[in-house]
Amino acid sequence: MKVQMGHTISVHYVGTMQDGTEFDNSRLRDRPIRFEVGMDNMIPGFVNAVIGMAEGETRNVTLEPSEAYGPRDPNANQGVPRAAFGPEFDFEIGGAVQGEGPQGKFLATIQSYNDEEVILDLNHPLARSIDIRN
Repeated sequence: MKVQMGHTISVHYVGTMQDGTEFDNSRLRDRPIRFEVGMDNMIPGFVNAVIGMAEGETRNVTLEPSEAYGPRDPNANQGVPRAAFGPEFDFEIGGAVQGEGPQGKFLATIQSYNDEEVILDLNHPLARSIDIRN
């Protein structure tokens, strides 16, 4: 039987960036991802990729930003007072930080910092094209 909307399926996958950098691999965890096809808990491109697949079938797909985590928004940078991080915080350009703001919890990347301010990139870390193999 081929995968259709509403089916609950288990899928192994390997996610890579376009440069080949692997960002996730369900086989390394020895646990496939299980989800109901068509529910809002999966990115649209992943759902579209599995529809029509049969058990045991493999597929390689490349997702455009609009099918995954969205395009990078060059305006999604925000300055935060350095004091908000505490005196022991180890600042690293490109390092990930978690926080909570007026709209709830967020994950960001440190773009730059100085003695007074830290510039955070609030784009989703995977906001660009990705490749998925099963």
